[in-house]
Amino acid sequence: MFGYVLPCKMELKVKDYEKFKAYYCGLCHTIKGEFGNIPRAALNYDMAFLAILLDSLNENKLTAKKITCALHPLTKKLIITDNEPLKYAAMCNIVLTYYKLIDNINDDNNMKSKIAYIALKKYIKDNTFNKYISDSLNMLYNMEKAAYKYNIDEISHVFADLTGYIISDYIKSETDYKETLYWLGYNLGKWIYIIDAWDDLEKDMKDNKFNLINILYNRNNLNYEQLKEKTEENIDFLLTSCAASCLELLSKLPLKKNQELLYNILELGLMEKMDIVFKRSELVNGESL
Repeated sequence: MFGYVLPCKMELKVKDYEKFKAYYCGLCHTIKGEFGNIPRAALNYDMAFLAILLDSLNENKLTAKKITCALHPLTKKLIITDNEPLKYAAMCNIVLTYYKLIDNINDDNNMKSKIAYIALKKYIKDNTFNKYISDSLNMLYNMEKAAYKYNIDEISHVFADLTGYIISDYIKSETDYKETLYWLGYNLGKWIYIIDAWDDLEKDMKDNKFNLINILYNRNNLNYEQLKEKTEENIDFLLTSCAASCLELLSKLPLKKNQELLYNILELGLMEKMDIVFKRSELVNGESL
């Protein structure tokens, strides 16, 4: 996951904005407690959403405390503590970052990625969960290398399936909503994968780097503006369809808490992020949080 799944701050109630920050800061400190200080650099907004979603399926009361953070030494931060979904999200955060670093090393032999890879390697266990992630990302990497053989749905399916697996695997019993969680994760993963490619398109074309949209839709060697004009409507439709499916699937889950925050993220946050990436946003700095 890449950090695209955020609330729409302007439409959030103050209590929900503070709750989102408490989950996010709680995730940071959970990573510290479970893995140490260095892995906190992998902190990701998408993993905060994962924790919020999974925590919303139980009736457990939230446990929180105020702490002084090294990044914000002058003010105390409210963080959620002793939370199993946060521990799961922290583990997912580290594992996904580890395998993304391997991808970076394979792509350009990046030295920073090598150093970070070494730092995280000791936390990666040999288990079924990690193997599924490794196998899926290897499949995706190999398909990207031969992307001209596939279409955008075939390639994005791999990351979509992986996201669905990660979100639903937390639920160990075959409950009525495990499948719903999978398909919510599937559509969200497809949305993340495609919007990331669209967001990076101009830079990747300038730097002559791999970009899925450029490979699949630019057989005539168009420049960025020409390619953007050709593909924007189609990419917008794909992303909007995925976001709408996420919202519909959320409505089928038995949420016990965080309802307004989750609906804000999937109904407004995804669309706001699309407006920013498609340069339709009125926000001067292009950021929602």
